[in-house]
Amino acid sequence: MVLAQEKSTAKLPPSKHEFADIIHRLEAGGAMLPDTPENLMQIIGIYKAYAVPMDFYWRDLLYIGERVFLEPLPFFKYFIPQEYLDLHNHYAGDDADLRIWRGPATAHPELLAFMEKGETRKMPRLLHHWFHDRINMEFAEECMRAMLWHGRDMGYGKFDAYLDSDEYKANADRAIKAYFKYNPAMLGLYKLFPEMFLEQCRQASYYANLGLFWEVMAPVFFEMSDIYDEGGFKGVPDAMNFLVNGIFAIAGRPIYHHVYIRGERYEIIPKSKGFTWLYEAALPYVEAVFYRTSPFRGTKSYNAQAGQIPTEQKDFHYGVLYADKFPVGTAGIPPTLLAQDMYHFLPQYLRDYYQQHCRGEDDVLVQLGITFQRSMYCVTSAVIQALRTALLYPLDDPNPKHLQANREFFEKQINRFCRPEFDMRNAARLRQIQTSDYR
Repeated sequence: MVLAQEKSTAKLPPSKHEFADIIHRLEAGGAMLPDTPENLMQIIGIYKAYAVPMDFYWRDLLYIGERVFLEPLPFFKYFIPQEYLDLHNHYAGDDADLRIWRGPATAHPELLAFMEKGETRKMPRLLHHWFHDRINMEFAEECMRAMLWHGRDMGYGKFDAYLDSDEYKANADRAIKAYFKYNPAMLGLYKLFPEMFLEQCRQASYYANLGLFWEVMAPVFFEMSDIYDEGGFKGVPDAMNFLVNGIFAIAGRPIYHHVYIRGERYEIIPKSKGFTWLYEAALPYVEAVFYRTSPFRGTKSYNAQAGQIPTEQKDFHYGVLYADKFPVGTAGIPPTLLAQDMYHFLPQYLRDYYQQHCRGEDDVLVQLGITFQRSMYCVTSAVIQALRTALLYPLDDPNPKHLQANREFFEKQINRFCRPEFDMRNAARLRQIQTSDYR
């Protein structure tokens, strides 16, 4: 994967946007996050800490979507079987479709070590689960539900619309009947309440969608960590451009949903439908999880008369880019459970950094959350630059009209953080991440 940073040669008058400095930085090939050694260290360190639990997330998401499927009482859905721990990532290992990470294709060694001992000691997996000494899959499921709930109205791809098609319903019907073939009670319920079962099937399809998305991102983040350790990244733009190139390299990866029932495969969403990683998974994920999600109960009133939550889903602004980082033990925003997962796998240099600032271990989950927020502004910048590359013009285009079109695109993207409705302007953390004082 080749790093390529574009530089503008033609000039436009200075932007009059309130975030003009950020607009100019984007026009120069940079990110919304300032290019400082401290920022680079933080985002790469947190990518590594995120990638290890993500290696569990994508494997378990596929296991739930493909095997657990419509299990009425899925008590053991987080008990990922060895088959899925050994499942080869398509973007790591010697047999990769496209080798992004130079490491192994099976589950990461640090993940396996943590699964065995956790924070306590070696004990049966059920005890680890009951003591909550485990990877918190609730976070992954919260992201999946955000994609499912917002899918109707995001405007990306055709995946969500397909879930309402007659073809999808016919495929799901075959799988549902096969799954409950020897359970007449459940078949009877399916006959009485078909839409309830179809909605659960749609949810399983989103499990698969998110699993296939994160199967790509885990090796991307692992490789970025290795490159940083080798001194390969000189600044935040290098890291962002690695993400941009990765987006284009893997954009056409198929998104599908297969269910395996008693040794037979049922194609609920066949690969032949042509759904792709960029439009059906990556962009919907960024929109649903980075920008929208939903407000954590207790921070906003869900009472319609209170008017604290937008009536339109497109106006939701409760994702990680807006989150106030305080530890409330939730899977949603702020994602404390993710912070707890990342804490186990922090590189030593990031642990040392947290010890030097603020209250050390006493607020490490808050600091993790803020670092994660910075890193996701970098990822969002990569998405914005990738969209600009795909839809508009090079940053060094000699035509001023083309550069003006690029500027208008960047300003439109940044305007999402400037809206006053529902206190969006203050909720957005774009202003805060411009300084190192935001800790």
